[in-house]
Amino acid sequence: MQFLMFAGGLLALVVGAGLLVRGASKLALSFGISPLVVGLTVVAFGTSAPEMAVSVGAVLDGRVDIAIGNVVGSNIFNVLFILGVSALIVPLVVNLQLIRQEVPIMIGASLLLLLLSLDGRIGLLDAALLLALLIGYTVFLVVQSRRQTRAAQDEYTEALGPAVTAAWDRSPLVQIGLVVAGLAALVLGSQWLVEAAVTFAKALGVSDLVIGLTIVAAGTSLPEVAASITAAIKGERDIAVGNVIGSNLFNILGCLGVAGLAAGDAGLIVPPSVQAFDIWVMLAVALACVPVFLTGREIARWEGAVFVLYYVGYVGYLILAAQQHDALRTYTLAMTGFVLPLTVITLVAVLLRRRTPAH
Repeated sequence: MQFLMFAGGLLALVVGAGLLVRGASKLALSFGISPLVVGLTVVAFGTSAPEMAVSVGAVLDGRVDIAIGNVVGSNIFNVLFILGVSALIVPLVVNLQLIRQEVPIMIGASLLLLLLSLDGRIGLLDAALLLALLIGYTVFLVVQSRRQTRAAQDEYTEALGPAVTAAWDRSPLVQIGLVVAGLAALVLGSQWLVEAAVTFAKALGVSDLVIGLTIVAAGTSLPEVAASITAAIKGERDIAVGNVIGSNLFNILGCLGVAGLAAGDAGLIVPPSVQAFDIWVMLAVALACVPVFLTGREIARWEGAVFVLYYVGYVGYLILAAQQHDALRTYTLAMTGFVLPLTVITLVAVLLRRRTPAH
């Protein structure tokens, strides 16, 4: 029964996010908002709606660890797994704006979350600051979009524009209905998912936090998986990368901002293990984007494979640590003594490779 509830919750989240993105995108386009702005905001934020629904639902249910784990785990999953798999399908071209603007902002947001969590909680003022920054960033994007190149506008028009001609969803009433139906599905799906995840955590003998960092994080990132992989296959490779970066920003600023406000005076208590390890991994993953993205302004297949392998290694550590397995010490030594130094060497090699002339 719990497996059915978990699967039903995931399905409701994916369907809800799809309805929300479709309805909101068409509504925005109907009001004359450019496809570029819709892509950078509605699509990226809409695919993060499951994280928002689950995080707020978990807080209201008293499961703060799931809320924190879901956001941090989703950000790690988005970069390492989604970009990794997308790059394995086709090397991903990285827009220069992402390198110069969005990636530094994502790193800044990750660093801000680290600083805000140093006292062990994200209070009301912290949550309000995160939400205010998200609103400011969105306004900045809308203003900036007016100066975007015609090529960027055309790419997003091609990705989002044709569907506007569909007869059945031309009406604003239908578009509003899609948004409402999407939100309803997200709320219902989040309730089912959180309830099933708590049951799994108890049955497996692991904490809510570990379930939030792994199963729930991967589950709520399914819309990002679908959006980025579909965009990569269709050749809209800027959108595949931009969706992940935009979603990560929304996860930190939006999900934790709203969840923190929902928590009230108690705030979001940040588990010590997240302070000591997982937030640092999230920050390291964000920083790793810089040299990888700089390499010929693309994510090569081998770099995608490295990302996926690092995600497998991260999940392996979480599982061993949760079970206090005998192999944990050996695994940790291998990661810190071999894998991490190899990562640094790889990143340096990637930067040096940038000097190689393109063929």
